[in-house]
Amino acid sequence: MKPFDLPHELRITEMAWPTRIVLGPGAVERLPAQVARLGMKHPLVVTDAGVVKAGLAQRIFDVLRKADVPFDVFDRVQPNPTDRDADEGLAAYRRGNCHGIVALGGGSSLDAAKLVQLLTTHPPPLSRYDDATGGDRFVEDNLPPLIAIPTTAGTGSEVGRAGVATLPDTGRKTVIFSPYLLPKAAICDPELTVGLPPHLTAATGLDAFTHCVEAYLANGFHPLADAVAIDGIQRVARSLPVAFRDGTDLFARTDMMVAALEGATAFQKGLGACHALAHALTPISGVHHGLANAIVLPAVMEFNRGAVAARLARVAVAMGDSSAIREDVLAGNAIERVRSLCAELQIPPRLREVGVKEEDLPRIAQKAFEDASHQTNPRRCTEEDLLAIARSAF
Repeated sequence: MKPFDLPHELRITEMAWPTRIVLGPGAVERLPAQVARLGMKHPLVVTDAGVVKAGLAQRIFDVLRKADVPFDVFDRVQPNPTDRDADEGLAAYRRGNCHGIVALGGGSSLDAAKLVQLLTTHPPPLSRYDDATGGDRFVEDNLPPLIAIPTTAGTGSEVGRAGVATLPDTGRKTVIFSPYLLPKAAICDPELTVGLPPHLTAATGLDAFTHCVEAYLANGFHPLADAVAIDGIQRVARSLPVAFRDGTDLFARTDMMVAALEGATAFQKGLGACHALAHALTPISGVHHGLANAIVLPAVMEFNRGAVAARLARVAVAMGDSSAIREDVLAGNAIERVRSLCAELQIPPRLREVGVKEEDLPRIAQKAFEDASHQTNPRRCTEEDLLAIARSAF
């Protein structure tokens, strides 16, 4: 079958928004072209042990070697990166006399690569660049180029402006945000996600979904982000259950990669209380970020319902609700549809079911309030509000 005979979802398409995006099955074969375009002389491949074990890293190595691109490898990124990952990656970058970075993996590897990228030209500590304290003003436009290759459809870090790490001097998941952290290219190949287990497909996919929902509901005016977020919500609602049931479905896997891209593009508008709580739940209780978002999201939507009923009604429609009923009823339907989606994906409905301890909830609320994400929540949040939401989800 010739490329132009393929359905649109299975063709390779190049877009710029503003990251150059190479999307489609087999897209990794175009990595050398992007390396050349960016003038990378000797990139460092940043990844993790799980990606290596799954054989995905070898595929990237083979593509680079076939094109005679010299490279070094740092493959010890932790599931939830810390400053240690950035420091060790920086040491590998300097040992190899590298120029440029190829980030391969889920959100953790992509985030860690961005922090390595930052430290190549910026002094530590990473907490200096904390978005919650206005640290973005210290990030300058002198970073080496970075190409991001996601192996999950979730965080959208491949087109995002942030790197996230748990830092000892903040005691929380810390967001480091700057447009200068945008990857110069994203290679989005759905074939790399085919082997992702169902539970990780669900958790990462619901992270993308939460990005879209929270961005759409966030305060502020950004109709472009709103349109992108609504399209992402539609894609997740129709394709995540399919990818969960059949991981080899390339249509669903491609749709989810697009939804992840859209979520990260849209949340330049802002996020909300759900992400603030999720950023606290991971370091304190060890809950996977996407899973934390999925469990907390219905409670946050309920908290916000009175402030954004019209937008919640639009979320219900985007998820397939065609009933011609009142806006306030549709808003409630949106929350129920999210609960039903999570149940279909076998997400535990309560924080207590994933190991969160009730005595930790006040500390979780405290750290969530220190997180900048809640500042764009459509309804103003106090620390007490965040605690009440966490208790509701517990």
